[in-house]
Amino acid sequence: MGEPTVNLGKIAESVRPGVRRLVETISQVAGQGGRGLTVYGPAIADGFDEARDTVSSVLVLDAVDLGLLRRLASEGVRLGRERIAAPLIMTPTYIAESCDTFPLELLEIHQNHLTLFGEDFFGELSFQSTHMRLQCEREFKRILIRLRQGILAAAGRERMLADLETDIGVHLLRTLRGFLWIKDQREFLPASAVVAAVEKLADRQLPSSRQAILATFDRGWSAYESLYGEVEALARWANDA
Repeated sequence: MGEPTVNLGKIAESVRPGVRRLVETISQVAGQGGRGLTVYGPAIADGFDEARDTVSSVLVLDAVDLGLLRRLASEGVRLGRERIAAPLIMTPTYIAESCDTFPLELLEIHQNHLTLFGEDFFGELSFQSTHMRLQCEREFKRILIRLRQGILAAAGRERMLADLETDIGVHLLRTLRGFLWIKDQREFLPASAVVAAVEKLADRQLPSSRQAILATFDRGWSAYESLYGEVEALARWANDA
């Protein structure tokens, strides 16, 4: 697959060595079947947090080869120590046929990505508002279900609730980005700016959502209860907006 064609200086400095090793590993394992490797998310945005963030990427292959994936998996532990998450595996056909079914996930890549080598399959993606709105509404409902089930699963252990809030923050940010896209905010915004833009549109403050998204929340039941109330209000607002 060759050497990277994009300056790794755009990647957070602390994870550049790991990203280079990812490139080298994929080049060796995937060979000519690899169509491109694209990094997206915090690794190419300001504020990469070494304590909690990992490098997200997509490996695009001509065709899914389970044997190839197994060979890549053998390097997973080593790369994981360097904050490199396992890449998503897609094919050009899968990407082209998924803008209606997974618009939020593809929008997240489309808005903030860097193709290290090969073809950029994400820069020219297009989405329909009806598809985006449907998944936003579904995601708000799914987040609420997870928050309810989390109370039961935690069985009074507040640390488990805090861990769930961290995960919820990731899904909530992705969903809010999608709703801003529907409202014609098509360019990438940092996480804090996403929350501010939604607060303005919804005409309400979202302190607990902000804390969950930025992973700065207060641990405990009151914080969890507040987050649930905000997500519930956002779901109603999104349904009516």
